[in-house]
Amino acid sequence: MGSFTLADLAAIVAERADASPAESYTARLLADGMPRAAKKLGEEATEAVIAAVAGSEAELRDEAADVLYHLLVVLHGRGVPLQDVLDALQRRTARSGLDEKASRPR
Repeated sequence: MGSFTLADLAAIVAERADASPAESYTARLLADGMPRAAKKLGEEATEAVIAAVAGSEAELRDEAADVLYHLLVVLHGRGVPLQDVLDALQRRTARSGLDEKASRPR
């Protein structure tokens, strides 16, 4: 199996977003509006937290996959390219996390 990346997933999300909501879960989430897509992201994040604390490694892995997918759907729905997020991460990792966090406006 080849190496699958977040960029691959973002491309799949973009493609499926243009499909019919009757045929694509991604399109349906986006057609239902950003509040619905964001709520689903929050639900998946909560499930990942629960799996991290009380679940198996497999449960955490699967919930993490759901979080990443739903995050990419929300980003797509808001017009935020994955590369913008990766660029922000690159800027933030150029120095220690504690220094970066301390520099944020309060």
